[in-house]
Amino acid sequence: MKWLAFIAAVLLAGCAKPEPRVTAGPFEANGPPVTIAEFALDGKARGLVSVPRVELSDDQWRARLSPISFKVTRHKETEFAFTGKYHKTHDAGIYRCIGCNTALFYSATKFESGTGWPSFYEPIAKENVEMRVDNSLGISRDEVVCRRCGAHLGHVFPDGPEPTRLRYCMNSASLEFVPFPKETK
Repeated sequence: MKWLAFIAAVLLAGCAKPEPRVTAGPFEANGPPVTIAEFALDGKARGLVSVPRVELSDDQWRARLSPISFKVTRHKETEFAFTGKYHKTHDAGIYRCIGCNTALFYSATKFESGTGWPSFYEPIAKENVEMRVDNSLGISRDEVVCRRCGAHLGHVFPDGPEPTRLRYCMNSASLEFVPFPKETK
């Protein structure tokens, strides 16, 4: 069954492997400022910072993102369960926004939900995500988006583990995992 879901995902995404993301140059400082929490590569919080919102045209986003990441983050599509690259990742690090590199989740808050998508019980900082009402399926759900670039990340549900009892069900295509640096001796 997982094999059929994988084939369907490949056909819908239009390619067998995601294309590499283009990371040419800094993000355009073209939007109004937003306040987010900044984190170092080792995961330590650096505090709140005011940064320009990343606002790009569809063509600019298409040039920066793989086809599946573009569809998920910019057009609110959902990758098929068990097909994303991070649903089984258990390494220590930070999950960042694929669109603007904003820190979103610590790996320590990731848990196995059995849903086929990476699930977390809380974001790295409430300032880095924004909640919106999503009525697209005829039911009301809480959509989770990146505060800096507005990327659709997934949805949050009230069926997660303690301590929050929340399940942030995210799309791998909206995330970029950055492992913590190895300790050097």
